[in-house]
Amino acid sequence: MRRTDPEGHGHGPVRYGPPLPGQGLPLPPGLAAAATGAHTEPIGGSPALLDAARGYWTRRGLPADRHRTVAAPGAPALLLALTAALGGGDVLVPRPCAAWWAPQARLLGSTVFPVATPAECGGLPDPYALLETVRRVRAEGGDPRLLVLSVADDPAATVAPPEVVHETMEAAADEGLHVVSDETWRDTLHDPRDTVLLSPAEMLPERVTVLTDLAGPFLPAGWPAAIARFPDNDTGTEMRERVLDVLTGLGARIAAPVAAAAAYVLDEPDEITHRLAASVRLHAGVASAAHRVLVAAGALVRPPRAGRHLYADLGPLRSALGALGVGDAQELEDFLTARLGMPAPGGHRFGDDLGALRVRLTTEPFLGATDDERMASLGSPEPLELPHVRSALSLLGSTFDDLRRPSR
Repeated sequence: MRRTDPEGHGHGPVRYGPPLPGQGLPLPPGLAAAATGAHTEPIGGSPALLDAARGYWTRRGLPADRHRTVAAPGAPALLLALTAALGGGDVLVPRPCAAWWAPQARLLGSTVFPVATPAECGGLPDPYALLETVRRVRAEGGDPRLLVLSVADDPAATVAPPEVVHETMEAAADEGLHVVSDETWRDTLHDPRDTVLLSPAEMLPERVTVLTDLAGPFLPAGWPAAIARFPDNDTGTEMRERVLDVLTGLGARIAAPVAAAAAYVLDEPDEITHRLAASVRLHAGVASAAHRVLVAAGALVRPPRAGRHLYADLGPLRSALGALGVGDAQELEDFLTARLGMPAPGGHRFGDDLGALRVRLTTEPFLGATDDERMASLGSPEPLELPHVRSALSLLGSTFDDLRRPSR
């Protein structure tokens, strides 16, 4: 048995986690109209869908051709196929990481090793900790082959500085790891003018496969569609062929209406780009307001820079939480979910230790309970002043005020 404990402190793996945070907004009319069709979508995506994906990446400085691209019904299925395509081996992930990364590897019998993140951000491992972990695993008989990371992160909502990306990628290259860069949240930067996002594929294109779940920027979470971009070399060609084999074996084809909608949004017509920009502004404003509430209560929370979520460490409030019978992340999840009336998954679902009092909060529930309220939030120049938004933020504030007073 290996001495390295990939699961933490012996509490066992968390086998399921929350879905991606949704936008919480009704569909744009053009997108709803695009989701039609009764034909059968081919495994890996139709030429129209792959060409749309190719254009999407080219506009982001990541040129690709149709034969370097694959589409699948959701990012979990695609990551499962990517992991299988590498032929086994161990998988490395940052701690914490997206809830759906580790289960795909475990389904294939791979061991998942979490690696500490740097102080500046989440989403990718500290380069020195990565080197140490890889060498320790190999010394104990392991076979690390794959590193999964995200420069715009769920759950931390951070964006990795380019210099940190460079250092981590150099470490991965030194150890011969293939990298899957989950870029689901790259189009949801809260302040794109002052935030530099560097894709690992720009730095080390021969070793990086890029994956994007379209539920991040574009589609509802219930319309599963994801795309992958492979390296332009023999390794990339072989990986793509193996991924198609796995997807074929699973019967993992995108439903035709969802594929049509995916191609529509990837072409980025004005309706979609304008909706995305407005949605990002709305969620960023709510996330910033929630961040102020949490920090004022004494929680440790990095400022959110991307996505629709925050990740809070409530360790400084442990005494107050303990008085309420909350001693670990599962109990914290249960307490806050009941108190706030919204999902509040504990950090253990993202690979953090069960004993750490960490939680991910999403901004979607703050936008309103009905489509009319959500659209009012989207269209308002001052959404934080709307009664339903103000009420939800007030409940968050009162909940944490109650915790802050006993801890003081």
